[in-house]
Amino acid sequence: MKNHQYQIKVAWTGNDGNGTQNYTSYRRDHTIYGEGKYTEIQASSDPSFLGDPSKYNPEDLFLSSIAACHMLWYLHLCSVHKIVVTEYTDLAKGTMEELENGSGRFTSVTLHPKVTITDTHQIAKANALHKEAHNMCFIANSCNFNIDHVPETIVN
Repeated sequence: MKNHQYQIKVAWTGNDGNGTQNYTSYRRDHTIYGEGKYTEIQASSDPSFLGDPSKYNPEDLFLSSIAACHMLWYLHLCSVHKIVVTEYTDLAKGTMEELENGSGRFTSVTLHPKVTITDTHQIAKANALHKEAHNMCFIANSCNFNIDHVPETIVN
């Protein structure tokens, strides 16, 4: 069994001079850095929690991690099964419930991958590979809630 280690740096950039003196005295802005990565990600909290709506929040990044992991496994499986994918987009949607004490959790995610392939005869197999991609996805395997898939496959 192989173990993989990951490291990411998150730096808070929202101190306006008074630190966390009270709940509204600071911005939720932060930057996400990866060693050797090309760019940084500007992030904040969800606007519901006084975050900047123009920046990504942890929930956005979590949802994008699920969608990206699924996509990467799906493309790999298509290549193995000789299905030529020419386009792939996904409009991932997630639901998070906030509890009375302020904590919360995701309760569901639905991926809506729209895939373009080159062979009409492979549409059924292309759709079926989403289940296998889900079973292989590292992020999906780490979640404790339902992740559904509503694929659309077209031929170009």
